[in-house]
Amino acid sequence: MYSARRFVTVVVPLPARLIVAGLVWLLAYQALPGVAEFLTSSVLGLDLASPLGSAVGFFLYDVPKILLLLSLIVFLVGILRSFFSPERTRALLGGKREGVGNVLASMLGIVTPFCSCSAVPLFLGFVQSGVPLGVTFSFLIAAPMINEVAVVMLFGLFGWKVAALYIGTGLTIAILAGWVIGKLRLERWIEDWVHGVRVGDAELEENLSLEGRVQYGWQSVKDIVGRVWPYVVGGIALGAAIHGYVPEDFMVGIMGKDAWWSVPAAVAFGIPMYSNAAGIIPIVQALMGKGAALGTVLAFMMAVIALSLPEMVILRRVLKPQLIAVFVGVVGMGIVLTGYLFNLLV
Repeated sequence: MYSARRFVTVVVPLPARLIVAGLVWLLAYQALPGVAEFLTSSVLGLDLASPLGSAVGFFLYDVPKILLLLSLIVFLVGILRSFFSPERTRALLGGKREGVGNVLASMLGIVTPFCSCSAVPLFLGFVQSGVPLGVTFSFLIAAPMINEVAVVMLFGLFGWKVAALYIGTGLTIAILAGWVIGKLRLERWIEDWVHGVRVGDAELEENLSLEGRVQYGWQSVKDIVGRVWPYVVGGIALGAAIHGYVPEDFMVGIMGKDAWWSVPAAVAFGIPMYSNAAGIIPIVQALMGKGAALGTVLAFMMAVIALSLPEMVILRRVLKPQLIAVFVGVVGMGIVLTGYLFNLLV
């Protein structure tokens, strides 16, 4: 006779699964320094003090470190974002007067989904909702400049003080630049067809369960990390080469505090570049490790992220060249002043 076997499916509660996943993440993160050193010196047989060993050790430690940090923060921010559909964001900003609206828009820009490709539909939606032009620009500046990728990488590479400095200055630039653009009353430089367009609402269910919000966060990890990991690896590889092989005196001479022209040059060089935080911040880390000034490299990073040429090309569909020029000029000046300020204080 054969005995019947009963298979019981054990459902692990969501809080327990999250706790186990958190512990696994923490153990993996704490093991990284020893694993990277072991792989570099024992497995590959490289001298950690040599240029090649230093570069390889840098790469093997930073790639998993940044990917782990990035996955965690994107997951948490994804859960937060599940509460903010684009329609809800527009509703929060619609009718707000300038000043208060600029501050609110800048803060919402940090947690609301945004990329260069969504600049036009977001702009159209804000115009249709009656959001003032300056408030709209505060959002459009803060959203790409202060994103979870940049924050987590700065925190992981430089510590919480630099990350907080980046958030604070990014918010200040977004608030003040949007306020200035609003005061200039430049609505006449919006393309005429914009005011006649109706924009549909994004599909995001706001009344999700906790399970649904966790799934939304996990989907954010797959979407965002899956999209940016090549930039992480490429940026860290270039940063590792700079870390191991570029002489310190060379970078100090070009991007040090003593070169008064270094900050505006870094901003001018960064604007036409196309990258994202995942690709540019490892390079920033390597430049600072070689003696480049914090203000100069932060100005370079902000210019690359907030004033990228592809975003300007996309925005040209809804903005006339005069308004794009004002936008680039006001934000660029804010970034330059920020760079000088940090070089003076830090």
